[in-house]
Amino acid sequence: MNIPNLLLIAGTGTKSGKTSVACRIIEQFPELQITAVKITPHFHETTPGLILIEEGDGYAVFEEKDSKASKDTSRLLKAGARKVYFAKVWDNKLPEVFERILKLIPDKVPIICESPALRHFTEPGVFIIATSDTVVKYKDISNLIILPHVMIKLEDLPGIKSLPFEFRDGRWEESVE
Repeated sequence: MNIPNLLLIAGTGTKSGKTSVACRIIEQFPELQITAVKITPHFHETTPGLILIEEGDGYAVFEEKDSKASKDTSRLLKAGARKVYFAKVWDNKLPEVFERILKLIPDKVPIICESPALRHFTEPGVFIIATSDTVVKYKDISNLIILPHVMIKLEDLPGIKSLPFEFRDGRWEESVE
């Protein structure tokens, strides 16, 4: 599935900087009214501020309404995302559920999504892999590293004045500097 208005972020593990990179891009482009999506295969207890949109066997989709909490979806909203969706999804349901999420978002609206597993099913406009010296739990993403991507290190983020991306003609692209 080719989704040019999707900027997809994977990480080398827990605390690799996925949400920090997403927030930074949202802050860099406030005029775009970006929609953010966070997808996880983990079915943790639902936190306050998440409003259930749809639920089925192997998935639940929520909209985040709380921009004051410290959780990742709240951080995305606080950074300026127009809307933030959170999905708990078994991997085998991911393509179907992501298509349902896409129906909630107007065509050609820029989307930033945190989900390494989604890369197996989509061709985004830009694919970022976030990494950090302080990763807590490493994930094997060797099958993703071989795909075209941009690597961003969390520790380098404060020193980068402008991230090298742009949204033009309905698609995310790497900008040439």
